[in-house]
Amino acid sequence: MRQRIPRFRVRSRSPEPARAAGVLAAAVALAAGLLAPLPQAAADPARAVADRTQAAAATADPCGGQCSDILPPGTNGSATLVEILGHRLFGTKPAHSDDQLKPYDALSAGYGSLTDATLDTYFRSASFGVPAGQVASVTRPRPDVTITRDKQHGVPHIKGSTRYGTEFGAGYAAGQDRLWLIDLFRHIGRGELTPFAGGAPANQGLEQSFWPQAPYTEEDLQKQVDYILNKQGARGKQAMEDAQAYVDGLNAYRVQAKKGRYFPGEYVLTGKVDAITNIGEIKPFKVTDLIALASVVGGLFGGGGGGEVESALSLLAAQKKYGVEEGTKVWESFRQRNDPETVQTVHDGSSFPYAEKPAKPRGAAMPDPGSVEREPLIFDRTGAAAQQTPAKDPVKAPAKLRKLQGMHDEGVLPEDLFTAKKGMSNALLVSGRHTASGNPVAVFGPQTGYFAPQLLMMQELDGPGIKARGVSFAGVGMYIQLGRGLDYSWSATSAGQDITDTYAVELCEPGGAAPTKQSTHYRHKGACVPMEKLEKTNAWKPSLADSTAAGSYRMQVFRTKWGIVTHRATVDGKPVAYTSLRSTYRHEADSIIGFQMFNDPGYVKDAASFQKAADHIGYAFNWFYADSRDIAYYNSGSNPVRAEGVDASFPVRAEDAYAWKDFEPEGNTAAYTPMSEHPQSVNQDYYISWNNKQADDYGAADFSFGSVHRGDLLDDRVRELIGDGKVTRASLTQAMAEAAVADLRGEQVLPELLKVLRSQPVTDPQLATAVQQLEAWKKAGTLRNQTAAGSKTYAHADAVRIMDAWWPLLVEAAFKPGLGDELYTALTGQLGVDEAPSAAHGPTGAHAGSAFQRGWWGYVDKDLRTILGQDVKGPLARTYCGGGELAACRDALLATLAQAAAKPATEVYPGDEHCKAGDQWCADAIVHRAVGGITHQPIQWQNRPTYQQVVEFPSRR
Repeated sequence: MRQRIPRFRVRSRSPEPARAAGVLAAAVALAAGLLAPLPQAAADPARAVADRTQAAAATADPCGGQCSDILPPGTNGSATLVEILGHRLFGTKPAHSDDQLKPYDALSAGYGSLTDATLDTYFRSASFGVPAGQVASVTRPRPDVTITRDKQHGVPHIKGSTRYGTEFGAGYAAGQDRLWLIDLFRHIGRGELTPFAGGAPANQGLEQSFWPQAPYTEEDLQKQVDYILNKQGARGKQAMEDAQAYVDGLNAYRVQAKKGRYFPGEYVLTGKVDAITNIGEIKPFKVTDLIALASVVGGLFGGGGGGEVESALSLLAAQKKYGVEEGTKVWESFRQRNDPETVQTVHDGSSFPYAEKPAKPRGAAMPDPGSVEREPLIFDRTGAAAQQTPAKDPVKAPAKLRKLQGMHDEGVLPEDLFTAKKGMSNALLVSGRHTASGNPVAVFGPQTGYFAPQLLMMQELDGPGIKARGVSFAGVGMYIQLGRGLDYSWSATSAGQDITDTYAVELCEPGGAAPTKQSTHYRHKGACVPMEKLEKTNAWKPSLADSTAAGSYRMQVFRTKWGIVTHRATVDGKPVAYTSLRSTYRHEADSIIGFQMFNDPGYVKDAASFQKAADHIGYAFNWFYADSRDIAYYNSGSNPVRAEGVDASFPVRAEDAYAWKDFEPEGNTAAYTPMSEHPQSVNQDYYISWNNKQADDYGAADFSFGSVHRGDLLDDRVRELIGDGKVTRASLTQAMAEAAVADLRGEQVLPELLKVLRSQPVTDPQLATAVQQLEAWKKAGTLRNQTAAGSKTYAHADAVRIMDAWWPLLVEAAFKPGLGDELYTALTGQLGVDEAPSAAHGPTGAHAGSAFQRGWWGYVDKDLRTILGQDVKGPLARTYCGGGELAACRDALLATLAQAAAKPATEVYPGDEHCKAGDQWCADAIVHRAVGGITHQPIQWQNRPTYQQVVEFPSRR
């Protein structure tokens, strides 16, 4: 692997106007008569260690007060209409809705002086139970369950005397904290967001991007319930009993909240319930809703693979440019299937071959040039179009309330939530051999995006066969999905290994006529069979929260035995439909078995049993484990056993000879690789993961696993830390926190860029100044941090601005002349050039936090090192910058640097609804995207998990 100098430094929708006006008037009256500014929880950034010790002792907790976590903005994700109005009118917020935001924000400035004793300034106790003096409320929705909430953050601690009561309590608490969000996501899971939340363009785009991935009918959803119940043994039956109890608890709260008028105010604002009469319905939840919700969660974070049609097109572009043999070499060098310089989680040399390039590929179904057409989603073969009605005049309301009318005009969630590449979580674990205490230390967590309320919810579950504390995705919280058990803790990152393939089904006509690309029949086992047509017609009306026009449209997909149709083309002149087949399709909730095991203290007792539990999870995740003795890693996923010679990077023919082993299309089952073939390890010196490559020879449909990856920001720092053998919770947190404000391009690629620029004297005064600014930033660590806490001004602001402006310019100048327009466009379509913090990219759009996940940093790094005459393992097939000539490359870099340096901040950071043009800090800043009526102020950019644990177990059961 490439050797680098360590850089880590530990520093000591409206109804008709009259009706809408009446509702708003009533709301204002409610606010005037009932609302005083709501008290906010007092800031308590330094919870006394004594309280943590008391909590640990009270529950005989093996973590001994050394388990901490945090989940911004806060536990409470529900607000009544009165609370929403109070927020809009007076700026008040419900208790515990944002009390974890400030300590989370503060770490970016305070990590340099962090010690174990001051961790409580930035994290919160994750000990079991609630000390007697910290009890805020006790709720008993049934005689066999108690929900105790603590004063500090309002976390529900659910203790049941029966299994049913425990799960009932989990559902009830979920209703208290996330009822609106759960309702929202069950509608997304069914492709019915716009009728529920309004027809804003982003809402339309979101349901259009998700529904084709999982276009289930109610029968499909019920079949998945039945499969778990009947095919997964005793644990499957228990899982469905737990799910039903959870739904019962959720419904019990739904009924009580509706009757008592303390349900979320968004139901009024979207026209579901009348604010005056209370007439309206919050529809009951059912177990099939949980399957729909699970498909959303899995689609967001647990998928992998796909994109084979796009890969085929870029390969064809390379072959067109260079010829078949040379073009294939060029394409493979950009594909980076097994780059020897890339950072890996398992770094002990272990090999786990999967989805590799076969020596003799067979079955490929490459499209004829120019023949590919994407399958339309919104269309009517008879020519009917979506119907739109004009928007009504906006309702007149007090100025502070007018924002309610446009609350969801931009959509409740980003349009590209499912189409954008995922994988933002990270993990750092150090073996006890390298820690001060001799016990392992872990700092890890998922990055699920910044939303208000958060997609995750905190809870503690304590009942027969269940003991765990942590977070669960709202609506599927029967079990803790990431957190800690009795004497162990676990977390995950998105893995992204290839579990999705593309097949080319041969089209036909039932009467024997010549097929076209638009034919809706295909050949299967010698017969010409019809595609299954699935349709969804959605209509919406304006409401107080969404003032967009009323309208409707119809979505349509075709389903085959080989998956969902995504494209049409010709292969060797014959019409085909390309289909996408995911191994977890029709099995969205099967992973419930693994999560059940994680929560069972009778099952998980050590690293080995944890890995076995993780093997029951079908989604593509990297799992990490820590207890008082061991750290461990396991990569989960239903990895299909592919036919010999099939190249998973490209479409293959839909024939038995190229199908997954033992493929059964009716239930989408197949043979999957055994546990022994999944990347795994116990007690490696350390583990890091930031969605990087897992191990040698392990395949992913990802072009980004090259010599520079975001994981290097963690790997370099942890490798340096373990050298002294005295790693602590604080020092490992510092490593994570510094990486969280580091600019990957600056840390890993700027040194080579400067070497090229300094290969001759820079004589132009303006360019010399720009180079000096970049060099000063490099010397300071290329961090994007503030001059002082709360200053909202970056140190080395000009250098940061220059890099943000320069990177896309230099990449194009270095590569486009050599690749040509067509190939450059194809390759940048597969791997974006840049993901700077201020860019409007990723699963939450701009202000997303997550950055530097995928980009051309590795390509630039290898190209420049080759030109500089340095050692490069796995180089690109050709050199590109300046045609491979150092002087010409330098000229290209200087020319683009001049352009970048001349760009004013107002152009580099053009501003948006949150920021003025030119405000660099704000352009980077994290904004929690409002999914309901409560909003929050921007916080300092941090490339960091949203939920995060810091753990060190001193003992075990």
